[in-house]
Amino acid sequence: MTEEGFKVIAVLGALLGASGVALGAFGAHGLSAVLEANGRTATYDTAVRYHLIHAAALIGIAALAAALNTSALVPAGVVLTIGTAVFSGALYLLAIFDLRIMGAIAPIGGVLMVAGWVWVLIAVLRHTPPVS
Repeated sequence: MTEEGFKVIAVLGALLGASGVALGAFGAHGLSAVLEANGRTATYDTAVRYHLIHAAALIGIAALAAALNTSALVPAGVVLTIGTAVFSGALYLLAIFDLRIMGAIAPIGGVLMVAGWVWVLIAVLRHTPPVS
């Protein structure tokens, strides 16, 4: 695998991690009154949870890609990142602004996350280690 492929996944994971922590802290400290008024604290917490879980997962996928020496996992990382942005982003907007249409957008992100995980599965199953 090229070093760039590993870096793409690792950078995406790091960006998701940093933004997830920042948004989690902002929700807990800066938005608590808004979230409580909207009755959407649990929705916001779900967005943060999936955001951070997928950040950590991307770091793991980057390590797996490096260990397997394959770039086949790079598109999976990109799809997982987009899925996380759509899913968590829709839930953030729903929770903060009470935009109910976002409840219909979030599942699109969920489908993308599932597709990313299936991509990981297929890439791992198709991987043939080099003969030593």
